[in-house]
Amino acid sequence: MLLDLIVRSVLGILAFALFMFLPAGTLDWPQAWAFLAIFILASTAIGAWLFKTDPALLAARMASPLSTDQRPRDRAIIAAIMILFFPWFAFMALDARRFGWSHLPIWLEAVGAALVALSFWGNVGVLRANSFAAVNVRVQSERGQTVADTGPYAVVRHPMYAWVLPLLFGTPLLLGSAWGVLWLALFVPLLMARIIGEEAVLREGLAGYRDYATRVRYRLIPGIW
Repeated sequence: MLLDLIVRSVLGILAFALFMFLPAGTLDWPQAWAFLAIFILASTAIGAWLFKTDPALLAARMASPLSTDQRPRDRAIIAAIMILFFPWFAFMALDARRFGWSHLPIWLEAVGAALVALSFWGNVGVLRANSFAAVNVRVQSERGQTVADTGPYAVVRHPMYAWVLPLLFGTPLLLGSAWGVLWLALFVPLLMARIIGEEAVLREGLAGYRDYATRVRYRLIPGIW
């Protein structure tokens, strides 16, 4: 599993680099290097921590996001997110570096870097509170899955998705792409659709989830939804 983690991490880094620097047409893009540095450091630290403390969760996180035991609706949503994700980086490279369609002040880029780092930090709390936070939407009966209701799960029912929002907003700010922020209009509805589908699965198959959903009212953002 350790070798698989290393290979996946290297391939992920190469994919990010390809979709940023190739459209940008240059390696002289400090903001992109800053994004890669945050991504490498944070993901490596989280992977090493899970390898040591919760290898079963690490294995679940490393599983393919597309599997045969998923509902067709969820597979379609994940496929749409995957299709959009890396082209988003290519678009931001064209915007911020190659053509300069938009320009952001350095302080706003710093805010973006902080939001990206915050997203990784928040996910640590989610993984600590929920050892069943797999990438696939299903009830993990073989692992004796129970309802997670402590830590961030006492605030919203889907804190992992909530912590994706700073990443989605912060990345275009860090890279200097104002137009990249508009892609949230594509990503956020897809996240909301997946949450609705995931809740249907959990309500049907996970004991105690209906009561938990009654206690914790909001799904994604407290006071809003």
